[in-house]
Amino acid sequence: MSVNEPKLSVPSQEALPPLSIGLWQHKHVLDLDDFSPDEINLVFEIADAMSEVISRDVKKVPTLRGKTIATMFFEPSTRTRASFELAAKYLSADTISLDPSKSSVTKGESLIDSLRTLQALGVDTIIIRHPCSGAPYVAAQNLETSIINAGDGCHAHPSQSLLDMYTLRRHLGDLSGRKIVIVGDIMHSRVARSNIWGMKSLGIQLIICAPPTLMPHGLNEMLQKCDLEHVTIEYDLDIAIKDADAVMPLRLQKERQQSGLISSIREYIQHYQLTPERLSYAKPGAIVLHPGPMNEGIEISHEVAYSTQSLIEEQVTNGVAVRMALLYLIAGGKNR
Repeated sequence: MSVNEPKLSVPSQEALPPLSIGLWQHKHVLDLDDFSPDEINLVFEIADAMSEVISRDVKKVPTLRGKTIATMFFEPSTRTRASFELAAKYLSADTISLDPSKSSVTKGESLIDSLRTLQALGVDTIIIRHPCSGAPYVAAQNLETSIINAGDGCHAHPSQSLLDMYTLRRHLGDLSGRKIVIVGDIMHSRVARSNIWGMKSLGIQLIICAPPTLMPHGLNEMLQKCDLEHVTIEYDLDIAIKDADAVMPLRLQKERQQSGLISSIREYIQHYQLTPERLSYAKPGAIVLHPGPMNEGIEISHEVAYSTQSLIEEQVTNGVAVRMALLYLIAGGKNR
C-alpha cells in the first residue's frame, strides 16, 4: 500500500457483537422461517458496518479476498442481481455472473449439473434466482457450496425481506409492536411470504391486505398452524392502513392476472392503490416502502412514490449493505 493510498478498516470479528461468534449457524440462506430474532439483528448490525463502507469514497474492503461468488439468475432482475454483485465486489470477492440463456442449460443440462460445475470450479457461494419454487432448496440438498436464494417462484425472497426490515429499523428503531401493512398481490409475492416470517420474528404487528382472490389459498390455516399471532388478514385497505407505522404496496403482477383473479385494473386501483388520501389514515409521517419494480399509477400513485415519506430509493441502497452482511456471514464470517 502506498503512502497516499487510503487505509481501509475491515469489519472484523472483534468489531461484531459478542454473540456473533457462536450465533450464526447457517450454511445457506433459503428463507427466514429458520432465522431467530438474534440472527436477524446480527445481520442488521453487520449491515450497519457495511453501510459505513458504502458511504466512503473508496467502497471496498478486503474482507472476502480469495473467495469466489457466482450469480445465476433464471429470471430477469435489476435490483437484486446488481446489489448482490456490487456487494461481492465491495468485499473484494471474485465474481462470476452466469446467464442461463447462454449456458449449457440451453443444451439440456440440469440445474444441479450446472451448479455442480460451478462447485467443481471452486465457487464458494452461489446466488440463485429461479422461477420454480423450491429450486434453491434442491440445490442446497445436492451441493456442498453455500446457496443464497435470490427469489424462487412465488415462495421466498429472504434478502429482500431483510432489507425491508433493515430500512424500517433505521427509521423506526425497535420494530416490536410496530404496525406494518403489506398490500397487493399477496398470492404471487415471494416478498410477502418472507416478510411474514421475518416480521413475525421481530414482533411486528403485520397486516396483510389484498382482494380475496389475491390471497394465497390456505393462508389463514398456515398462520394458525405456524402460530403467527402477529399477522392479521384484512381485505379493506382503508381499515388496514389506520394508524400504520409503514405501508408497503406490492407490484400487481399483471402478467399473472390473465385468469380473472381481479375484475379489472381500474377496480383494483380504486380499492387498493396507495394514494395520498389513503396514506393520511396512517400515522403522521408513516413510511412508504416498495420492493420494486413499481407500477406507478396502479398499486402506488406517483405522488406517494416520490413523497418525502417514501424510502423506496433508500431500500435499494440498503439492499447492498444487507447483502454484503449476508455474504460476509455465509462466505466469510466465523467460517473463514
